[in-house]
Amino acid sequence: MPHHSKWQYLPTEAINPASLSIDTMPILEIVDLMLAEDKKVVAAVQKERERIAHGVEIIASALKKGGRLILVGAGTSGRLGVLEAAEMPPTFSTKPELVQGLMAGGQEAVFRAREGVEDNYEEGGRSLSRLRVGKKDVVVGVSASGITQFVRGALTVARKKGARIIFVTCWPGTELQNYVDLIIAPSVGPEVIAGSTRLKAGTATKLVLNMLTTVSMVRIGKTYGNLMVDVKTGSEKLKDRAQRILSMIAGVEPDEAKALLVRAKWNVKVAIVMKKAGLTPTQAARRLRTSSDSIREALGEDIDTQLRSLLQR
Repeated sequence: MPHHSKWQYLPTEAINPASLSIDTMPILEIVDLMLAEDKKVVAAVQKERERIAHGVEIIASALKKGGRLILVGAGTSGRLGVLEAAEMPPTFSTKPELVQGLMAGGQEAVFRAREGVEDNYEEGGRSLSRLRVGKKDVVVGVSASGITQFVRGALTVARKKGARIIFVTCWPGTELQNYVDLIIAPSVGPEVIAGSTRLKAGTATKLVLNMLTTVSMVRIGKTYGNLMVDVKTGSEKLKDRAQRILSMIAGVEPDEAKALLVRAKWNVKVAIVMKKAGLTPTQAARRLRTSSDSIREALGEDIDTQLRSLLQR
């Protein structure tokens, strides 16, 4: 009786004709081959640009209404989701629960592969249920192959709870088309090592997740122009960045910028509004709260022209 594999015909498992002799090729040729293959990734992601933009709209709308973003995956896909979630608090001063990464196998699997945990459909559902997902939330399932059972189990629970669902995969033919709100599926083609989706598929996934999270944060007021005004100042480097941002926007010397930040308890946004509007820290914080946490709205100013003039000096 012939063996039928559900993975056999997936694009993520296909054999790449360009790398058939990779084990005998000179090292520089292998590097050139991988670079040539990686160039295909950006083109594949670009074809998904409208879907990515729609995904941002879904996420930003949910975050503005008090919802959360939960990224679910296994293996490389799961680690990329965890990485994305971990970067949000220091970059945008979000609370840790706002963007969460749910990894098959838990924290231990982030650092050491746990084979088999991705096949557990029921555990995917249980893991998401523990987060008390609801109608305000957005769940992003990440699965290069499109058939990871842990992810599918989580998405089933998300659907039952009324959450919006985005599915990021490298299998455009996934049958989940009619099950989720949005599918983003860059078709990157076969890997140079057949089935090694940490390569092109992983790179494509990282690009997509970068855009989904970063653009969503921009849309909810976490930047002023392209400046990281919601940065957490937990290190000397980040405190220095905060001083430079405030100096640029408010036109003050570094010492004054530092004094303002100390008064504002190192909240860059509060310090900016304090200086530009002549307010106390409490008044500046209140104005930001009533302005959707947006400096543009709080001040009624446009930073673009000022930044362009600084760049031309």
